Amino acid sequence: MASIFSKIIAGEIPCYKVAEDENFFAFLDINPVMPGHTLVVPKHEVDYIFDLEEDEYAGLAKFARRVARCMKQVIDCKKVAVVVLGLEVPHAHIHLIPITKEGDVNFGQKKTLSADEMTAIAKKIADEYDLTKGE
Repeated sequence: MASIFSKIIAGEIPCYKVAEDENFFAFLDINPVMPGHTLVVPKHEVDYIFDLEEDEYAGLAKFARRVARCMKQVIDCKKVAVVVLGLEVPHAHIHLIPITKEGDVNFGQKKTLSADEMTAIAKKIADEYDLTKGE
């Protein structure tokens, strides 16, 4: 059975997409820890991130880096935290979370954002991603 992330990638479930290439997909977390919290996933469904083939793992890291750099340009934050948990959804993924302090990474305190806020954040990141093509 396909994971919820595979269904998002296939367009069966709507999302706030921020970036995509032939192998990877990035979209806003609908239960963000901080505004702009983004999930980065391989299109190829693998449960555990360290079970990815070496080149796919490296590609995922490179794609996540590019997305994080774009996030840093358009979201007011000091850094973008990288978190890999992977227990809730059986599809390898990286959390990119804009932070100003370490306490901002608190999965016990999720934010509620309106659809308009989510759309605006996704558009900012997506626009920046489009501007950085070829980098």
